[in-house]
Amino acid sequence: MGFACGSLLHPFISIAMASPTLSQSLPKPFSFKPTIAISSSMVSPTSSSSSSSTGSYSPRWDNSILRQPTTSYDSPPEILRHWIELQQPLASHDRFTVASYNILGDRNASKHKDLYLNVPSNYIRWGYRKRVLCEEIMRWNPDIICMQEVDKYFDLRNTMEKAGYVGSYKEKKKLLSGKTMRLDMKLIGSDAPEIMLMGVLHFGNLISEEVVATLMNVSEKFRLLERESIEFKGFGLRDNVAQLSVFEMCRVESRRLVVGNIHVLYNPSRGEVKLGQIRFLSSRAQLLSNRWGNAPVVLGGDFNSTPQSAIYRFLSTSELNVKLYNRRELSGQRSCHPSEVLGGNRESRSSISVMDRVLNDCWTDEEVKAATGTANSHLVMHPLQLNSSYATVKGSTNTRDYNGEPLATSYHSKFLGTVDYLWYSEGVLPIRVLDTLPIDILTRTGGLPCKKIGSDHLALVSEFAFSKSTIEDDNLTTPAVLCLD
Repeated sequence: MGFACGSLLHPFISIAMASPTLSQSLPKPFSFKPTIAISSSMVSPTSSSSSSSTGSYSPRWDNSILRQPTTSYDSPPEILRHWIELQQPLASHDRFTVASYNILGDRNASKHKDLYLNVPSNYIRWGYRKRVLCEEIMRWNPDIICMQEVDKYFDLRNTMEKAGYVGSYKEKKKLLSGKTMRLDMKLIGSDAPEIMLMGVLHFGNLISEEVVATLMNVSEKFRLLERESIEFKGFGLRDNVAQLSVFEMCRVESRRLVVGNIHVLYNPSRGEVKLGQIRFLSSRAQLLSNRWGNAPVVLGGDFNSTPQSAIYRFLSTSELNVKLYNRRELSGQRSCHPSEVLGGNRESRSSISVMDRVLNDCWTDEEVKAATGTANSHLVMHPLQLNSSYATVKGSTNTRDYNGEPLATSYHSKFLGTVDYLWYSEGVLPIRVLDTLPIDILTRTGGLPCKKIGSDHLALVSEFAFSKSTIEDDNLTTPAVLCLD
């Protein structure tokens, strides 16, 4: 499902505490002991079809433990998330931490109750989940947080500001009938029954121009240079939204960073729209990077695409020939029903089936244009050279697939798999990541959210280091008016 976006900057301390690095504020590992929790993910129910035509991929689940589903929840599992460090970390002192978290919108949790039938009702209530979500974030102490599915923005903002965060919000405005409308967020709150406001949100250990006068005595890591909100509806790509922000380190002015936050369209059948949204966000990120002296880029969010999908291939290789794929299977979501994943029923397909080839030929000019930007080309491209932070920092087979990605970042009764990522470009390098959970631990909870995890997704957290000095462009023109909305 797609929602809106927002962005928060930190005037004081990073969420839950000061602005020290994660290594100073986090125990390794930290642990919880949740009671039973069962079922979950945010979006609409996922199809259980096992067909996929994204080319020749081997089975996703290589670990035999995945074929041993656990049905007894008498003993709640101990949840441990360890930090994993890069084997040869950089010596750079200019480090920062980014988190990406789909926090499960309250409206989605209420609307799709069939996804959370086994989850105790108190773990689903927003009041409880909000507290748990904030406690989770406070443990990690990230400098920048990208949040998706934010439909209780004002409520969440009040809590986050008490912890030292400020930010902004880009809402998806939609009547329940499906018609879009404009509204004044000061007059109509996100809880108004006739309005659905979902959002993607940036929080960060940053300072904005509006509050700098009252926070001069606090040491911040970044300052905001520019912010851009994207409404995909204006480009024929549904009504999802995204956000881009440009930051500069306060201590080292040459250290600039572009951060993107996106919640890609959920619908598994609309692969062309997913590609178009990612293509457009990447292009805008590159433009901002060029504008600010080739600043490195970090993209976080819920991409609603699995590591075995054609869309993942597009992100990691920068191009994709859409005519080689069935657009309804581009995301790989259909093959992630828990019964398929845990039952080991996935089949390796060495070639595209005859039926898939027929379907592939059914791309309309409109669909090709949505994916590639033009009806005259079947090749969709983006300008960034991206790598996944979790695939770069290697983990064990208990938590990672053969791509190096987490085995699962989301779990409910109709989905068990990975759709969340933290991508980065040249100029920064992940030096450690907060590892996800083994599948057997997830299945013993029965699903998410649970007592100590406030969403049906797991947060991704990565500490980055600048890998080289950013050389100021002599021709760089700093805009006279910054886009601070």
